[in-house]
Amino acid sequence: MRDPARILVVDDVADNVEILRMRLTALGYEVVVAEDGEQALAQVAATLPDLVLLDIMMPKIDGLEVVRRIKADRNLPFIPVILVTAKVSPKDVVAGLDAGGDDYLPKPIDHGALVARVRAMLRIKALHDEVHALNQGLAAKVTAQVDEIERVNRLRRFLAPQLAEAIVSSGGDEKILQNHRREVAAFFCDLRGFTSFSETAEPEDIMALLSEYHGAVGPLIRKYEGTLDRFTGDGMLVFFNDPVPCPDPAARAAKLALEMRDAVAKLVPVWTRRGHALGFGIGMAQGYATLGRIGFEDRFDYTAIGAVINLAARLCGDAKDGQILVTGRLATEIEDIIEMEDLGEREVRGMSRSIAVHNLVRVKD
Repeated sequence: MRDPARILVVDDVADNVEILRMRLTALGYEVVVAEDGEQALAQVAATLPDLVLLDIMMPKIDGLEVVRRIKADRNLPFIPVILVTAKVSPKDVVAGLDAGGDDYLPKPIDHGALVARVRAMLRIKALHDEVHALNQGLAAKVTAQVDEIERVNRLRRFLAPQLAEAIVSSGGDEKILQNHRREVAAFFCDLRGFTSFSETAEPEDIMALLSEYHGAVGPLIRKYEGTLDRFTGDGMLVFFNDPVPCPDPAARAAKLALEMRDAVAKLVPVWTRRGHALGFGIGMAQGYATLGRIGFEDRFDYTAIGAVINLAARLCGDAKDGQILVTGRLATEIEDIIEMEDLGEREVRGMSRSIAVHNLVRVKD
């Protein structure tokens, strides 16, 4: 509520208006006036008073209809209305309150009663405005929190949760998901023999096995803060150093690969006892890719495109059960921390020339 409060005085008798104006001005209030119901509605819309002193018996539009329209207008803030009238029978009071009036002031107006009622209504107005402001603040906070949750959930579809939350909490926006080019360590893995297994197994068995597989390797991707591009049944594409850069993408990819290999190795005996002949292979490469968000309004994915992605997929396809095949470029990044087996030069499908390939064995002591 403004200070001083603005009060609208409405009466078709000029002397009554002048008396109220002088008394209220002397009390320190700002006063605006109207001579009939039409002017009253126009003044309410134009000046948004903090209180209206409204005569009931007026030409054109009477006070009861004026207060009905004020209270029904959702574009107006809460404005208390004191009905001023010489008609003070119980029936008249009920009619006025039922129309939306907040209080009654009988004519002739007693100065003490005027002061008390005006102050009481302005206190109610101030409290109402305070509650309204608090509610607006809470609504804004809730909206902001909902927006933040939605942003986190969008980012968590392809980022580790801690990365998604860090981006949002630091004030970062989703511009990082726009198309760009960056060097990444690309990681591709899948199950050996899964195609043959899925051709003969019951759908429930396939879903149960995939649930065990994803449950074992998913937390490891989150642990090393990899970006999960996609699931393709048993296959997964993960890359490091995007959209959030990291200082050691090759090392993270290598450590993830070794832990993932060991995690799946623990599941293989269980699957074997069920009659499922499955293994696990990984391919990794390092190089530049184009990355960004693709899709449409209701479904977006974040993906990487480029030769490095294709190379990781080809190496994964060539890997035998338990192998982690990496390019020579990536191997040079991790040779100080990872023990490797040099497999020499290899022809890789889709590549114009042979490349150096290594198999990761273990993390060095």
